[in-house]
Amino acid sequence: MFCLDEFGPLNLMPHPGRQWAERGGQHKDPGREPRPRRRATYTRPHGVRHLFAALDLARNKLYGHIKKTKNRSKFLEFCRYLRTLYPPTIRLAIVCDNYSPHLTTKRCRRVADWAQANNVEIAYTPTNSSWLNRIEAQFTALRYFTLDGTDHPTHKAQGGMIRRYIIWRNRNAADERLRKVVDRANVA
Repeated sequence: MFCLDEFGPLNLMPHPGRQWAERGGQHKDPGREPRPRRRATYTRPHGVRHLFAALDLARNKLYGHIKKTKNRSKFLEFCRYLRTLYPPTIRLAIVCDNYSPHLTTKRCRRVADWAQANNVEIAYTPTNSSWLNRIEAQFTALRYFTLDGTDHPTHKAQGGMIRRYIIWRNRNAADERLRKVVDRANVA
């Protein structure tokens, strides 16, 4: 079973919050530079990115892909990737919210047709209840450990930090600091 959602938009802007770098001042380590000031950003010439992420509840692993756009085609592309993680004979369940690219409509049956052809069941959280999806707490941890107190100059640098966090998170899923943040964010 996978819990899937999108995180973003990921802007190139200073993010307020706690930072793991030391502060400058009287009691700082003399061999370390003070952390840089946050820059002002008035324009967004580089656009935004979106993180498609899924939490595998059986393996307690987080998977993620960063994309330039967030639409039905990118959603299905990520679902196809998730399908490759298990043999085709195993039925997968994907829990997601009611965001329109996830839904099957009379006009567009691509999601339903793909799910039926690939032994996948897609379950939706109730309207205005996306917090019931278990991946939302993982996004809180991702924001806390990766984005708070940062100012990335490029999307490549920001994406690299997110990828390193996902690798760290999958190796240290029982880490006490991570568990505290996730447990605080889990409501359901």
